[in-house]
Amino acid sequence: MRDMNSVSEIFNNAKTEGRKFLLEPEAKTICKMYNIPVTDFKVAKNEDEVVKFSREIGFPVVLKIVSPDVIHKSDVGGVIIDLKSEEAVRKAYRQIIENVKKYKPKAKITGILVQEMAPPSTEVIVGSIKDPQFGPALMFGLGGIFVEVLKDVTFRIAPITEDDAREMITEVKAYPLLKGYRNMPPADIDAIIKIILNTSKLVMEHQEIKELDFNPIMVYEKGAKTVDARIILE
Repeated sequence: MRDMNSVSEIFNNAKTEGRKFLLEPEAKTICKMYNIPVTDFKVAKNEDEVVKFSREIGFPVVLKIVSPDVIHKSDVGGVIIDLKSEEAVRKAYRQIIENVKKYKPKAKITGILVQEMAPPSTEVIVGSIKDPQFGPALMFGLGGIFVEVLKDVTFRIAPITEDDAREMITEVKAYPLLKGYRNMPPADIDAIIKIILNTSKLVMEHQEIKELDFNPIMVYEKGAKTVDARIILE
């Protein structure tokens, strides 16, 4: 059962701090509340916690900066992936802090996100953008080159039904890849449908969401995991 007050509290906290975007741990917490599966994560406040949480989550891990002053984390060296040991994690922690301080010396660092390294698989993207006339519109596509270069995506106005979600998936030109291709196993279509439907619920129940972007979502033969989550507020 979702606690609507907890979701609103996260949005209100961002607004109080003068932010029009959620920090990644906030966005992923909301995903979990809406049964949108995410990679396992914890937020560490110091180097020793980073090591402790990496052990608990299990190597390999990813470290990401959490800061209201850094929106595009990768651009400033705020993300280091595939860390396989305590030594690598300690080194990466120091490197990220150094990179961010170099980029913005007065940046407020809330913490470091320690996240499981999701095994590679078929990548999809689920998003939403609020149309001034029609309200939230949902978007689906395959990740990587398919969305960035080929713009192979489909849209529907929310709210949507299960049939709508299934149609969105089958309409993209790259759909055959989801059914299995060469050495790639078939993707769990039902897991994608659930994510699209739950995203529809999220944007309908919280009209203050201007846009959101779950990209990439790794889809496996059984289940899926959202690796990155971005939510922008009005």
